Amino acid sequence: MKRHLLLLFCLLYSFTAFCQVDTSQQVVAGRENSTDQQNKPYVILISADGFRYDYAKMYHAQHLLDLAASGVQAESMQPSFPSVTFPNHYTIVTGLYPSHEGLVGNSFYDVKTKGFFSYHAKNASDEKWYDGGTPLWVLAEQQKMLSASFYWVGSEAPIHGVRPTYWYKYNEKIGIHDRIQTVVNWLNLPPAKRPHLITFYLPQADHEGHKYGPNSPQVADAVHFIDSAVYELTKAVKTTGLDVNYIFLADHGMTKPDIDNPIPRPAGIDTSKFVVSGDGLLVELYAKDPQYIQSTYQQLVSGMTPDYAVYLKAEVPAKLHYGATDDWQNRIGDILLIPNWPKVFNLNGNKFNTIGWHGYDPTVVKEMHATFYAWGPAFKTGLTIPTFENVNVFPIITDILGLNNANKVDGTQKVAGEVLKKN
Repeated sequence: MKRHLLLLFCLLYSFTAFCQVDTSQQVVAGRENSTDQQNKPYVILISADGFRYDYAKMYHAQHLLDLAASGVQAESMQPSFPSVTFPNHYTIVTGLYPSHEGLVGNSFYDVKTKGFFSYHAKNASDEKWYDGGTPLWVLAEQQKMLSASFYWVGSEAPIHGVRPTYWYKYNEKIGIHDRIQTVVNWLNLPPAKRPHLITFYLPQADHEGHKYGPNSPQVADAVHFIDSAVYELTKAVKTTGLDVNYIFLADHGMTKPDIDNPIPRPAGIDTSKFVVSGDGLLVELYAKDPQYIQSTYQQLVSGMTPDYAVYLKAEVPAKLHYGATDDWQNRIGDILLIPNWPKVFNLNGNKFNTIGWHGYDPTVVKEMHATFYAWGPAFKTGLTIPTFENVNVFPIITDILGLNNANKVDGTQKVAGEVLKKN
């Protein structure tokens, strides 16, 4: 009996230890802002995951609308393809399209290592997945400017050997008031220890959008929560006496596709000849032997319906920046199957547990577009600009912070020149 009780205790202890969430702040010791960097501006980059371009007006997020009116707002911000979370968050902070920075999906196959990446896998924070770009916090730290992250894709990885000075392992256990207070604490640090770049992530709109769809009371509640949180953040930061610049944006939008009539597995997909990655809104086939590519492509095209398109990697439309010439990290499939809105694939016949989706071609499906608002001393006031691509956020922030960037990026100075005040 004692042995059984001891075994039960050990199992419960192991389960409890396994389920424990690390909510502690991680601090890289020994870093300080250089004297020059101590005089630079401050940027808080806020991502509200899945906050569609029209959510603030649709759901009357008055605080956000007022803040946007006081600075700059875009008609929308166009995400990169595929319009999903991990690729676009990393694109925003590197200025590179997903095919260039290497996060080509929330999950994908890597030919070089013959392994899969998945955003919820234990190895999702391994440096190898992120070394195709140099995110803003790495650029800042390399130039003796401190940074902090209350979550962002890649912030937990030692990219080029560097993490933000202050960072957290992703969890949803820390309440919003504590998170805001942490930001205030960072900004109240002595100048040598104070971060000038802070990333801040809010998942609520995406969570509720997936579960209930974009036109739901639950999404309305999430939008109001985010609206209040951002307002509370701005009020709390104001107590520091610092003039801070804010950028509020999202990685993508949300739509409600036809999940009741999905596209079944096309007959040409043969797992003995191809590694298959993806489902839903993007299916990629990686050839185990190149000799099968052309014949399989022809078979898939012959069975294709108007609900989807089939491409060889070399023939993906250039507007997606997702073809052979863009595949800098060799992570895009040899054959791609892309559904047309509102259709989705269901390769395995499983029942869908989400109503809201994203991932469609953002050049065609406007509901994939994200929000972009910005305000603070560096930004012009009362300005509305046309839709722009999210690769252009990176130059805006490097300009504000005065960071030198010698790395290749896809974003240009055009949008930065439109939204920032001239020195």
